[in-house]
Amino acid sequence: MSAPAEASLADLRTAYDENGWCAYPYRFADDSVRLLRDRVAAISRQRRPEVVHEAGNDTVRAIHGCHAFDELCSALVRHPRLVSLAEALTGKPVYVYQFKVNLKQAREGAAWPWHQDFAFWSEEDGMRRPDAVNIALSLDDVHDDNGPLVVIPGSHGLGLLDLPAEDSGEKSDWRQHVSADLAYTVSEERARALARQRGEDKIKGAAGSVHAFHPSIVHSSSNNLSDDRRALLLVTYNAVDNAPTRPTRPEFLVARDATPVTPLADERLTLEPR
Repeated sequence: MSAPAEASLADLRTAYDENGWCAYPYRFADDSVRLLRDRVAAISRQRRPEVVHEAGNDTVRAIHGCHAFDELCSALVRHPRLVSLAEALTGKPVYVYQFKVNLKQAREGAAWPWHQDFAFWSEEDGMRRPDAVNIALSLDDVHDDNGPLVVIPGSHGLGLLDLPAEDSGEKSDWRQHVSADLAYTVSEERARALARQRGEDKIKGAAGSVHAFHPSIVHSSSNNLSDDRRALLLVTYNAVDNAPTRPTRPEFLVARDATPVTPLADERLTLEPR
């Protein structure tokens, strides 16, 4: 299958610039999704800092930095289609800044409050500009009841919201960046006001679906109220010339190597039209 035409990537860039997110017209094949699910399950059983649990129990909430120690995840971030999409949306050569899988277990997965990813990257890591993109791959079917990502379209153009008026110079505990008790949030009042003005979009779709969203878009997700797990794999590509100036958080949250990604196809990871 040939790569998407430049015109198609240009259309995605237009939608992304306007709304702060876009849906990719290709999905990963079922066999590829099964392989990734198996790897996520195996990593989730490990006891290591990259594996984060829900507060007060052993339910896995997220896993981080898997591309650094798992060869299938490493192959995924080099997928030519994903790299070309990231380069088209940022307009620059990119490297992998962050890799994670957010897992909302059936009936247990807790909500993520309203927030902007760039708040963490700017305040904690010294990322200068939001010249990055989150590529989201659904490992499960995502529907209204299992905690889909909810974004406020166009909110990426408003800059960072609700940050402290002054920088004390003290950085928050990195564990507050991976738990339900986030260090940087957008107030419920402000988010609801924005949603009344701009609406809300739910990022839903069959397993294997791919979406992209901007680092500054205001987004959240609800508790998983269903019997279906919701696993969302996220690869954050950052522009090479936008590497953080003062990263202090663990390397599995903030990559130190800003070498541009070299695309490399892998026959285990195939895309097909949605």
